[in-house]
Amino acid sequence: MKQTTTSSDDEGARRPADGAKPAPERSGALHGLIVRAGFGLIYVGLFIACLLLGTLPTALFCAAMSWLCCFEFFRMMRLDGKVPNELLGLAASVLFPLSALVDAVWLTGLMFVLVLSLGLWYVFSPRARIADVAVTGFGPLYTGYMLSSIVLLRDAVPGAAGALLSIGVCASLWVSDSFAYLVGSRLGRHKMVPKISPNKSWEGFAGGIVGSVAVWLILEATGWYALDVLFAVLCGVAVGVLGVFGDLIESRIKRGVGVKDSGNLIPGHGGMLDRSDSLIFGCITAYLILRIGGIV
Repeated sequence: MKQTTTSSDDEGARRPADGAKPAPERSGALHGLIVRAGFGLIYVGLFIACLLLGTLPTALFCAAMSWLCCFEFFRMMRLDGKVPNELLGLAASVLFPLSALVDAVWLTGLMFVLVLSLGLWYVFSPRARIADVAVTGFGPLYTGYMLSSIVLLRDAVPGAAGALLSIGVCASLWVSDSFAYLVGSRLGRHKMVPKISPNKSWEGFAGGIVGSVAVWLILEATGWYALDVLFAVLCGVAVGVLGVFGDLIESRIKRGVGVKDSGNLIPGHGGMLDRSDSLIFGCITAYLILRIGGIV
């Protein structure tokens, strides 16, 4: 009787080569990349459309974005045992970008009202702890107040030039994130802060700065703004660095409460706060530099 055997060569033919991923895994990774890219383009497209349409659509978009970011922040704080006053915090997060439509001084007035309201809540609510008051105040300042700089920036320069400048500032942060990922994933060897953000490397950081500077040099090349090459490079470096700081700050918050993402609003990206963390610090940096430098 002939014995049926399976040769090792046949087994090797059926097994994937060492290091090769099975087809279903590769297909899943490709699907995930497509989903991430698709929803990312939708988000960026809506954002750019509002910037092109003017200050009011920009303010409404930033108000909605601030509400979502603040809501996710409060959700994370509840996981950490804090009990924020969501009515006060979420209302302030929406009002900060809207108040920037009127005048920058309204931002200061709203901040006064927020602090006063929090103080009175603490006085008349025996169950409120100072930690609850602190996170309630930090939430709208971290989100709505900081993101209101996008409205101020869009309003500072009228017409198409203002739209392009606002888009350019945001694009410098988006391109910086993309360059940092591309360079870091291929060349990253030296970790920045592995305990907070294990995937961030100094090589990726340098790549991100290059991407940010490139966008600012394009803005300078248009000739629409009183920028020179040196000032454009300075803006690109400062905005890129502060964008990374914003990313690290949000990563520290998430790690502190033990979550991977701030939410699941945007498939493939996580929550709105995950998408906005670099804008929160990068855009206000750009506005302050341009304002102090007399560009806007």
